[in-house]
Amino acid sequence: MSAGLVMTAAKRSRVRLLIVTMLFIATTINYADRATLSIAGPSLAKDLGLDAVSMGYVFSAFAWSYVLAQLPGGWLLDRYGAKWVYAGAIFLWSAFTLMQGAVGFFTGFTAVAVLFSLRLLVGLAEAPVFPANARITAAWFPTAERGTASAFFNASQYFATVLFTPLMGFVVHHYGWHHVFTLMGALGIAFALVWTQVMYGPKEHPSINKAELDYIGEGGALLDMDGRGAGAPADAGRTIRQLLSNRMLLGIYIGQYCITTLTYFFLTWFPVYLVKERGLSILQAGFAAVLPALCGFVGGILGGWLSDMLLRRGYSLTVSRKIPIVGGMLLSMSIIGCNYVQADALVIGLMALAFFGKGIGALGWAVVSDTSPRATGGLNGGLFNTFGNTAGITTPIAIGYIVQQTGSFNGALVFVGLNALVAVFCYLVIVGEIKRVELR
Repeated sequence: MSAGLVMTAAKRSRVRLLIVTMLFIATTINYADRATLSIAGPSLAKDLGLDAVSMGYVFSAFAWSYVLAQLPGGWLLDRYGAKWVYAGAIFLWSAFTLMQGAVGFFTGFTAVAVLFSLRLLVGLAEAPVFPANARITAAWFPTAERGTASAFFNASQYFATVLFTPLMGFVVHHYGWHHVFTLMGALGIAFALVWTQVMYGPKEHPSINKAELDYIGEGGALLDMDGRGAGAPADAGRTIRQLLSNRMLLGIYIGQYCITTLTYFFLTWFPVYLVKERGLSILQAGFAAVLPALCGFVGGILGGWLSDMLLRRGYSLTVSRKIPIVGGMLLSMSIIGCNYVQADALVIGLMALAFFGKGIGALGWAVVSDTSPRATGGLNGGLFNTFGNTAGITTPIAIGYIVQQTGSFNGALVFVGLNALVAVFCYLVIVGEIKRVELR
């Protein structure tokens, strides 16, 4: 019997690995496009004459529309399926990113208004992406592999920095900030075409075999990626009210807001911190950001692996998800230590430690896949991302005011570290048992 099981396992296709790789690439491009402005920011601010508060508002433009579009984006996913909604999102956000390269043709207030508007459109187009990632992961991966799969695509936010920040810094240094947007926009448009040829649901994919389909289905995969409205809620408002009234989900939502505060510090103000507070050139800052990003990437993969390993060893889903999240967030508070050291190497080391911890703790999308009601994964993911990315509005603006008022980033780093502590409180005190929600 054991020989037969081995033979069955050997014959099982592994199409789900291709699927999660596509999610990883899409999310890498997604985060790289979000970060274009932070790399171009110092040169762009100089050309357009923007102060710290103005830059804070420009940095936040993406998040305003991104947050407002989360629930409509989630509804679109539940209604029309992940494949084509996702493909359209990639194409549109990439086109709007490319257009930002033309901001240099304008001057003064007009240039700022055009840039702000294009960032709003990028946020609008990117809104369905993470709810779609969670939906696709829930459809393609059994429960015992879902933490690793979710951590893998979520860790792409750090890989985007490792891969693209030095490249974008090089482009800004040698060719000007305009060309960063052109490069990233063209890359995304090309990938949107690849997506349409590769992405299918488990039941429709031409390369999957019965052994893999049975394996993921028996392991808890939902299998239905593109229901196209078959299970979409008739009353979205009532569904949202039920989700918000669930204590576990509310704790997860608030925790994600706090965790995402760290993300948006890294995506917006971190390169500016290195240039303004630590005196690095933008080229040096691009390379200095690589180590923290690489540590965040390794931490992200490690957190997912640790969570799934605990689950396989018999620990409950609650314990398996909470240990990496709580431990990682406590470790990420080391960012505050940057206020007490002078050497640039120590600052980069503490940032690396903080983002390693943040990576370990960034299991929120695995938790969404574990807890979403079966018919409303898009709406739940949209609501989760609405809470989380509200931090994309508040964090850049709050840090802009802190820097403007105090003349340094010390208070900003404390602000970021305290958010990590609140995330720990949410998961230890509010969330309780992690389990799939059944709506009434």
